[in-house]
Amino acid sequence: MTPFTQDVLTIIRSIPAGRVMTYGQVARLAGHPRSARQVARILHSMSKTERLPWHRVLAAGGKLSLEGDEQRLALEAEGVEFLTARQLDLSHYQVKSE
Repeated sequence: MTPFTQDVLTIIRSIPAGRVMTYGQVARLAGHPRSARQVARILHSMSKTERLPWHRVLAAGGKLSLEGDEQRLALEAEGVEFLTARQLDLSHYQVKSE
């Protein structure tokens, strides 16, 4: 496992319940600000085996990254409220780390 992958996993695991980060934010915190797509690939390929809180990572602007309701329902169960069916207010729920 590369150091970048290890850093991404550590960062995702650190997102508290009811809070979110964007793919780009995770990439920046892991030291590779232009690697949001790589973060998505890591999350997609390792979320089950590593038991990651995948639902807490969103696309830019606070948009849900997956089709369907699973991600929204998981976040709502943690107390997150949505502005629309697919978008939440990042200023309220995003982990402040930058």
